[in-house]
Amino acid sequence: MTEKKTRTPEERACDPASVEAIRKAELDCVDLSFFRMDGQKSQCAFGTRGVCCRICHMGPCRITPKTPLGVCGADEDTIVARNFLREVAGGSAAHSDHGRHLVLLLRKIGEGRGGGYTLKDEKALRRIAKAYGIEEGDVPVPELAVKLAELFLGEFTSQEESLRTLKLAPLSRQGVWQKRDASPAGIDRMVVEALHRTHMGVDHDYRNILLHAFRLALADGWGGSRIASQVSDIIFGTPTPVKSTANLGILGARTVNVLVHGHEPALSEMLAAASSDPEVRAYAQAAGAEGITLAGICCTANEILMRHGIPIAGNFLQQELAIVTGAVEMMLIDVQCCMPGLPDVARSYHTEIVSTSAMAKTVGASETRFSTDRAYETAKGLLKRAVDNYGNRDPEKVAIPGYSKPLVAGFSVESIRYMLGGTYRASFRPLNDAIIQGRIRGIAGIVGCNNPKSKLDSYINTLTRELLRENVLVLKTGCAAIASAKEGNLTPEAAFELAGPGLREVCEAVGMPPVLHMGSCVDNSRLLEAATEVVREGGLGDDLSDVPVVGVAPEWMSEKAIAIGCYFVASGIDVVLGHPFYIEGSKNVTSFLNGGAKDVFGASFHVHQDPIEAAKAVLKLLDERREKLGINRKAERKLMDMKDRRELGV
Repeated sequence: MTEKKTRTPEERACDPASVEAIRKAELDCVDLSFFRMDGQKSQCAFGTRGVCCRICHMGPCRITPKTPLGVCGADEDTIVARNFLREVAGGSAAHSDHGRHLVLLLRKIGEGRGGGYTLKDEKALRRIAKAYGIEEGDVPVPELAVKLAELFLGEFTSQEESLRTLKLAPLSRQGVWQKRDASPAGIDRMVVEALHRTHMGVDHDYRNILLHAFRLALADGWGGSRIASQVSDIIFGTPTPVKSTANLGILGARTVNVLVHGHEPALSEMLAAASSDPEVRAYAQAAGAEGITLAGICCTANEILMRHGIPIAGNFLQQELAIVTGAVEMMLIDVQCCMPGLPDVARSYHTEIVSTSAMAKTVGASETRFSTDRAYETAKGLLKRAVDNYGNRDPEKVAIPGYSKPLVAGFSVESIRYMLGGTYRASFRPLNDAIIQGRIRGIAGIVGCNNPKSKLDSYINTLTRELLRENVLVLKTGCAAIASAKEGNLTPEAAFELAGPGLREVCEAVGMPPVLHMGSCVDNSRLLEAATEVVREGGLGDDLSDVPVVGVAPEWMSEKAIAIGCYFVASGIDVVLGHPFYIEGSKNVTSFLNGGAKDVFGASFHVHQDPIEAAKAVLKLLDERREKLGINRKAERKLMDMKDRRELGV
């Protein structure tokens, strides 16, 4: 067996800040996810092919040519499909539970039990309530908030009725779901049914199992995740464009550095407020610091960036690297994507890892249970604890990479509509016209995580550059958006360097970046919302399967990414993957997901492990849709002189 090659820092990451931090970790003898990946040697082939079954204790059963059936008689199709559905269930549960927590907070605020939380966007509350058929009239804001919260809680518990959120999709897409029996009922019921179907001795038809995977994913994308974004806008404010900076260089050499990491924005919102509290600032100065630097990692970073302009320290694979700088006093973690190895890294430095969620206990971390009832007091207390830790910083271990880039983020669908048309003519019409005229070839939604199997951010950034050059407008969320931030691609000026002539012209006219940062990974529902707005504006078909839009998950690693990909495909949007699902042990399952699903939903998955090939695939998919719409031609551009204008009567 060939020994797995140990990679250099330059082979593990493409941004110089990460390369420096990885090299420092090697010198400090600190174990990182990058090193542990190399230590895995050859990973389990049965697992990567999806043919290992641990559903019951007659096994584990592994499917091979000599043993084509498990003990119970399940074949490779059944086993691979069941494993896939359970991954979709895990991802959908994670994002949807995020939404549930926010809905419960919305109800508390409406009932006057919200602690220090208020409803920051009353317009969003009224707009969303109206979309769900709640008659607002003269209903007081608190009462309206409770009504909407109760309706949203019903989306989780509904047993037979289809999700109301599905009605926000184009009518033709709703028809597809009904025809294919893909309309989900309550979110909780869909997750439970997924686990029931995959129990030993229940559903053995791989197509039936996979169709429920799509049904369940829709309950996430159009249900739990969409609800999470909507309620976040109501409570914390609808994002509008803000300036900020990204990468490890944002850490302060003489400030108390506090990082928030995870996915739920409730605590980070209070930390954002408390970090500006005069009492906390004075406490930091009394300890000899120049102030407090609050920054984010992963999707909590995106939440507070979008609404407050608070800088980003890094994306998923930089969570350990931030600690390696030796300059972080405290990292606060809640749920999802927080590595259990963080306390092990922190032991080599002075950083305190604080777990704040009762459902996410981390061995080796200290615990401070966060309650919305005393949110502001808790936030102030945590910041003061970080200040107390500032004196324990070892100057000899501090090395902050001097790299950061400016960015503009905060592109909600509402802000895009305003950006394109202003206060009185807010509309997606200019975007539709640019696509129809060929100045913009189409739209790519690039989403997802980082994965230490590949070079950090390399695939994402290469693909992005290729698409921008071909006049593709790029919408991003999550860690993919942070990759572009570190690359400097989230500024309007980036259009002059990277965009093709048509896209550059549009960006210059509007004053927008060629890559629009639309939020955290739960905000992928905003991408569906934007695509729906394009359909409603007219001229580009009547369904999401008509619009020149493609989704891409380049460096994905999470079950959530699998659920996201499924709800994009089920919505009629093709998805390009940077590496395959664990399904290749079944030709039938692979064929269905990577092609056959198109006959059901009008879209499917496409796997391309090389970013250049992925870019070609995206362009081909966009052009196929343009061809179908009859717009796959370059509009002839002519400069009008006065004679031309007189002939037109202008």
